[in-house]
Order: sequence, then C-alpha cells, then structure tokens
Amino acid sequence: EGGNGCRTAAGCEPMMEETVNHASAPATADSEAIAYFKEAVASGKHWYIALLGAMGLWTSTEEVVNGRTYRYLIDGEAFDWLLLAERLCQIAGELVPEDEKNNLLFHGIPPVRLESAEVKSLLGGKKYRQYLNYFYGVTVEEALLLAVQEEVEKERLAGGIRTRRDAADEAFARIYGTSRQVLFPRFPQEEGYPHPAMTPLDELKEFTYRPFKYRLRHCEKARIQKMHAGVLRAAHIGIHRHC
Repeated sequence: EGGNGCRTAAGCEPMMEETVNHASAPATADSEAIAYFKEAVASGKHWYIALLGAMGLWTSTEEVVNGRTYRYLIDGEAFDWLLLAERLCQIAGELVPEDEKNNLLFHGIPPVRLESAEVKSLLGGKKYRQYLNYFYGVTVEEALLLAVQEEVEKERLAGGIRTRRDAADEAFARIYGTSRQVLFPRFPQEEGYPHPAMTPLDELKEFTYRPFKYRLRHCEKARIQKMHAGVLRAAHIGIHRHC
C-alpha cells in the first residue's frame, strides 16, 4: 500500500448511499464542487484537470463520511490533496479510468503533467501553497526518512551488522537531532486537541508533518537544503509534484 493511497477495502468504488457530516464548511459548497467534477468529466474534460478544478471549489477542511473521518488540512496548513482525490474518485466511480486513478492514489503519479501555473490556477493560490506544504512536509519528508534509514542499514551492513532493528529510530535521530520518544509527546500538548477518529495513516501524516516543522525551526538552513537535494536526487523515490 502506498503512503498516499486509498485506505479502505472498497478502494474508490462509487458509494450508493452515504452519511456526511461536514465539520468545517456548508455542505452546499462541496456539493457544487462534486457537481462540477462529474459534469466536467461527462462533458469531455480530462478527469484529472476536472479533479483539480473541483478541489479549487472544495471548502471543507474535514468531514465524516459513513463513520470515516476525512481530514484534508493537516496542522491547519498542509493540503492532503490525495485524500480529497480519493474522496472525489469514490463519488465519480466509473467516470475515472481505474488504472489512472490507482496510479494517482497509490503512487502519486498524475495521468498528465501540468505546468505549475495551470495547477495554481485550478487550485487557487491559497490551496496551492497548502499543497506545497503537503508536498515538502509529508511527501518529501517521508522520502527523506526512508533515504536516511537506507543509509543507516548500508552502514551497518558495511560494518558487519546485519540487523535492521532500530534503523528507523536511528534515522529519525540523525534527521531531527532527538528521538521519537522525546519529540512526539510534545505535539498533542502544542496542538491542544486529540483526533481519536483519525486512521493510523492520518496520524502518520500528522506525525510526519510536525517533525518537518520542528526541523525547519531547529536545523541549520544549509543542512535542510542538503537533505532536500539529496532526497530529490536519490534513486527509486519517484516523487511527483506541480511547482
């Protein structure tokens, strides 16, 4: 399962009946976004372009659908666009080609490449900035953690140590200068609210983005730039973005 893919057994199958509770915006605004998406695709617009346009119209930052919480804005500033894409694909059903949908939701690979100006126009300036926050704070940060973990494992193998135990913890300490046990307990106190309805993957994104912010505040700028450059150059990462 990809880090940004569908997380329900139903994948992105159309939902016949659903119970929706919007936590942050009137339902009518999102209904307009849904109607736009379906009508645009039905009229011949490429589904991915229509999807981004619908995201630009979407206003809710959080909703509960059939008992599942969809939280689209991480830490109030990082737009989880793939989660909203999953939600809209569920509604669109067969209007979206299965293979292209899966490539986007499971691997973050869009069916067409767009210029940043076009994506910004479709999403809107504010939401585009929130998208970039998600890209760097979740997508790149996850890749960075994996890259450093691989580095730790290679060093251990070179030293004759074959176990991978605690490699992830050591990678975390190298990047953030502290342990998970020390850093993570701070976050609930800083934010002041728990989200018991979040899925484990939602929590993983939350606890990826927050250490990213911690790193920006506490690590040297040159070190941050070097880490980003190293991740983007690393093989087998396959990061896709529009910026």
